[in-house]
Amino acid sequence: MQIKRLLYGTACCCLAAGIAAAAQAKLPSDYLAHLKAAKDAARFDWTGILDRNCVMPDVGPAIGNYATDPGRDVYYAAPEKVFDNLYFLGTKFHTSWALTTTSGIILIDTLYNYAVVPEIVDGLKAMHLNPADVKYVLITHGHSDHDEGAKYFQQTYGAHVMLGAADWDMIARRPMPGGTPTRDLIAEDGGTITLGGATLGITLTPGHTPGAYGLTFQVTDHGKPITVAYASGTAMLTRPDFFPQFIASQKKMAAAAAAAGATVLLSNHTAFDEAWTKARLAAWRPANEPNPFVVGTEAVANYFTVMEECALAAQSLLPK
Repeated sequence: MQIKRLLYGTACCCLAAGIAAAAQAKLPSDYLAHLKAAKDAARFDWTGILDRNCVMPDVGPAIGNYATDPGRDVYYAAPEKVFDNLYFLGTKFHTSWALTTTSGIILIDTLYNYAVVPEIVDGLKAMHLNPADVKYVLITHGHSDHDEGAKYFQQTYGAHVMLGAADWDMIARRPMPGGTPTRDLIAEDGGTITLGGATLGITLTPGHTPGAYGLTFQVTDHGKPITVAYASGTAMLTRPDFFPQFIASQKKMAAAAAAAGATVLLSNHTAFDEAWTKARLAAWRPANEPNPFVVGTEAVANYFTVMEECALAAQSLLPK
């Protein structure tokens, strides 16, 4: 009986391998080359973006994109202190980050409207931080899962809100639960935001949205300086004109991350950078254990390589 099962299992594996090989044989060689390059770069670090942009790019919105409240038991994640001056305030699916400085707090992205108070406001308080100390709210691209808390912080605490110019135009054309923020600061390519000794570099990365931007900035881990690259606008679109701009943006943000010496890569979807899991590990680790967010400059570069190669693979399938 065991021999029969082994033979049956072997036959199934061979059949699956044969089907996969036959399917690949029908795909263009340049597509397969880009797919392999993306897999090689992803390793076990970036399987989330490999899945989303290469393996299953047509699955629709990212997992957890609940535009209306699915219930706290579905989305809620506890806040965590992940570096000396950086706090995770996200849901299980999206991230908001609080960077603390000597002159106040910089908030990066703000989740869906229903999660703003329980995750960000209450999360700050749970971390013994005052929401009224939020001076800047950086919306790295203007989609509902990241920008719906902007109006709350602008109206309630007088925080400045920054988007790319094209994304300010874009959000003005759609209704926003919680209200549309008043047009304020515009993200400038190569510009900076400085508060209380912290400086964040801005890199415009249009593609996913026309005004998307990434960031580079420094945090500390047990007093040791660490540089972060924050990538926004990860998921690909299917229009032919999308790919050249998106690919150029990946190269551009990769260069900015390399120039800054970034060893940490953050995104605003936890499926892409495993932030929800890493945040808990970072907060709960023993003092002598390394921070799981610190992956090294090579892994950070590989993130953008996966993005670029997946885009090149998809582009290669467009009608010639």
